[in-house]
Amino acid sequence: MHLQKVYHRFSLFSSSSPILLSHSSLSLNKQQQQHSLVSSSSSLHASSGFLRSPLRRRNPIQLLKTNNMTATSRFSNLVHVGAEDGGVGSKRSVSSSTVEDEENSSLGGGYRLPPADLKDIVDAPPLPALSFSPQRDKILFLKRRALPPLAELARPEEKLAGVRIDGKCNTRSRMSFYTGIGIHQLMEDDTLGLEREIHGFPDGAKINFVSWSHDGRHLSFSIRFDEEENNKLRVWIADVETGKAWPLFQSPDVYLNAIFENYVWIDDSTLLVCTIPSSRGDPPKKPLVPSGPKIQSNEQKNIVQVRTFQDLLKDEYDEDLFDYYATSQMVLASLDGTVKEIGPPAVYISLDPSPDEKYLLISSFHRPYSFIVPCGRFPKKVDLWTTDGKFIREICDLPLAEDIPIAFSSVRKGMRSLNWRADKPSSLYWVETQDGGDAKVEVSPRDIVYTQPADPLDAQKPEVLHKLDLRYGGISWCDDSLALVYESWYKTRRTRTWVISPGSKDTNPRILFDRSSEDVYSDPGSPMLRRTPVGTYVIAKIKKEKDAETYLLLNGSGATSEGNIPFLDLFDINTGIKERIWESEKDKYYETVVALMSDQKEGDLYVDQLKILTSKESKTENTQYYLKSWTDKKVSQITNFPHPYPQLASLQKEMIRYKRKDGVQLTATLYLPPGYDPAKDGPLPCLVWSYPGEFKSKDAAGQVRGSPNEFAGIGPTSALLWLARRFAILSGPTIPIIGEGDEEANDRLIIFLLKYHAPSDQLTCNRYVEQLVASAEAAVEEVIRRGVAHPNKIAVGGHSYGAFMTANLLAHAPHLFCCGIARSGAYNRTLTPFGFQNEDRTLWEATNIYVEMSPFMSANKIKKPILLIHGEEDNNSGTLTMQSDRFFNALKGHGALSRLVVLPFESHGYAARESIMHVLWETDRWLENYCVNTSDVVVDINTCKDDPTEANKDSESKVAPATGGGSAEHEELIEEGLQSTPRSSLW
Repeated sequence: MHLQKVYHRFSLFSSSSPILLSHSSLSLNKQQQQHSLVSSSSSLHASSGFLRSPLRRRNPIQLLKTNNMTATSRFSNLVHVGAEDGGVGSKRSVSSSTVEDEENSSLGGGYRLPPADLKDIVDAPPLPALSFSPQRDKILFLKRRALPPLAELARPEEKLAGVRIDGKCNTRSRMSFYTGIGIHQLMEDDTLGLEREIHGFPDGAKINFVSWSHDGRHLSFSIRFDEEENNKLRVWIADVETGKAWPLFQSPDVYLNAIFENYVWIDDSTLLVCTIPSSRGDPPKKPLVPSGPKIQSNEQKNIVQVRTFQDLLKDEYDEDLFDYYATSQMVLASLDGTVKEIGPPAVYISLDPSPDEKYLLISSFHRPYSFIVPCGRFPKKVDLWTTDGKFIREICDLPLAEDIPIAFSSVRKGMRSLNWRADKPSSLYWVETQDGGDAKVEVSPRDIVYTQPADPLDAQKPEVLHKLDLRYGGISWCDDSLALVYESWYKTRRTRTWVISPGSKDTNPRILFDRSSEDVYSDPGSPMLRRTPVGTYVIAKIKKEKDAETYLLLNGSGATSEGNIPFLDLFDINTGIKERIWESEKDKYYETVVALMSDQKEGDLYVDQLKILTSKESKTENTQYYLKSWTDKKVSQITNFPHPYPQLASLQKEMIRYKRKDGVQLTATLYLPPGYDPAKDGPLPCLVWSYPGEFKSKDAAGQVRGSPNEFAGIGPTSALLWLARRFAILSGPTIPIIGEGDEEANDRLIIFLLKYHAPSDQLTCNRYVEQLVASAEAAVEEVIRRGVAHPNKIAVGGHSYGAFMTANLLAHAPHLFCCGIARSGAYNRTLTPFGFQNEDRTLWEATNIYVEMSPFMSANKIKKPILLIHGEEDNNSGTLTMQSDRFFNALKGHGALSRLVVLPFESHGYAARESIMHVLWETDRWLENYCVNTSDVVVDINTCKDDPTEANKDSESKVAPATGGGSAEHEELIEEGLQSTPRSSLW
């Protein structure tokens, strides 16, 4: 299974800027839509853990993500810090104030608080999330709290089939929530009216799954109260005009089941709700004596290779428990109080009403379950019902999919991506693989897209819509004359966009764009969508004047060698001619188009009537939202959020460029503290925080991504926090691992020695290690050349695959860094034998690669101080907590200066305030001791590099300076059994 990548600007969580949620899916590109499938802990209705069709009439722009995890402590003693650790002697006292000492004491155990200049930034109140109404006339301010206490993470949870469940609430565990909802009218002059609070529910309610009705007159949401013995979720409704809220169900005993699907609006006044069956009793009890041994068999000699999934079912008791919590009863509920149960109880995972509100596409899991794959690969049935509860027919019943090949672009057999066409009242479309789902099989076509009416006539077979030679990647619908179909192939990074005419068999499909997904400079942008009268979203057609040619509106990131310059282009789909009608300011601001705001009226859209919503920011000014009107050339600012951390408002930011020794162009973002002057203040201690990436070409690897004018968002675990501690931060220096042509990024390289040596005089090295070290050397040399970083005071750090990077750099490039911080990493690749990250060969196919890339195997070479941090309940694929345990033991066995901090109840990303504060304390202490207070004797890094002829010499003999800083953090996230492939940004 291809591991998903979620890139965070600076940290795992970011509460520094508001999150805009629009009823449109315009600004959500295909990769974002795919990512929203994972970790369904957000408070918005759109987040139920499964992929959503762009036509779904709910909030599809889902950017708020937190993690869904908890558990009990196995190594709590490891985070208890003794008295000798509390009084670190340095010029930056770790806990200098009496207030901090008292608060540290009140936390109990071994948890510590970082210095106030870090703590105050993290504790700052978060800004609200935003959501526009379908009619674009109102905006919600969804109010949020600061970091949750550890007690919330410590709640009991069940780990079943790759899902973590809070049994008391019958939801995914660790859901974030809102504390209140404010409504603002968008006035005719594009200003916001006074706030109207949603009221009527008790104080202290935790709000989730906020959703607009189709007509924008009502809101639905769930509330719960942790203080109550019964804190299951109840569905509430609010009148948008008055703000008055009331329970949807008159009976207080009807509760929401939010494990998978929760509810969906069928029409303006009716919801289909997944409820906890009223007949459900107590949870099944685990038998004291098992009925027999746990047996798995492969007597059929099937080839089943799976990634290192966690939280899987273990036995029959787990199967029963999964059914108990995941089974729902569907209920049709009207705002007038009418309630009707439909269908039998089942594990419903999605409820999709047709655009004409006549049909329901209902998906559910069923047995037999699996002990080796998560629930996304369980048998899946899709049925067609009427919206009044009448069963029509079974669409498909997919078998258990344990055998999806691990090769990227491999998929499940049978029907997939089954959805309603956004441009039709009730037409279905789906795709079926022709290669058995195996990307290694050569066949043409590879995928076929089909379409069929919801209730076809007798003997009416599905119609072939389009055939693809790459892997299907989605469709943007417009009408019978136009749709865009996307396909891509991971191995070659090729992506293509097809133009088809769904209603005309005489019109041949043609390729609109054919490009490399890595080539961001050639990205033409994504077609903007408009809302239809029935609430779906289709490609917006634009005209310049009456009876004139029709254009598409392409919204692009505008990647250039100077950074991203977002744009809007009028695009003639027939001629390919583009006309730029808007572009972000280049010199100071970074502005992006969020949504089309002039689509609420039926009929043609004209350029001179356009209105768009944009977000605008600069290096030092946080994100604000603006309305831009073409009619009167008016620009109106509609938000005025305060700066989230004014103490760093004048930080210095620069996007820098430099070259690796092999000529590859690299980039990074250099941050310097407020008021810093290198000429007066001299070089600083530096923290480098980064994350490697794989590429197929040097040109693509050297392209600039991001903008120098983006606001410096600082999350609770961000490296940028250390600007407040007077560090230079090198954020996200590009570390490309390049495998061109048929070569793979992680392949071995043969290095020939001097030409007069014998042919046998050659060395082999791993391309990953070689390019990793070369990239790090280039970054370190650049910050030293600029005079902003002291050569002996450079630290390196990273999270997940960035932690893997950190350990490898300390093992193979000790001349660069004074110390390292590695969070939630995987260090022994033999523990993930069926692929890791972007490596899809198995341990047995590429044994040397697995061994050479594992810093665990080079633990004897690590002589610089390394701090390991890991969540005790990490549920991420491959990054088991055991990885850090065993790596620490290996380091300790060789006398390495190391420290392991295991955070009770935390998962791959850290959530609780106590945990995050302690992580900051540990990191600050580590940097203080082993970066700030290292020797000031300058060592020339160029005299300390490894000689290829002495590659096997112990690195202890080498002198070691230092390095630090960056970000672009990336979590390996598991999809519901689907393989992800790079997709065109046209979505």
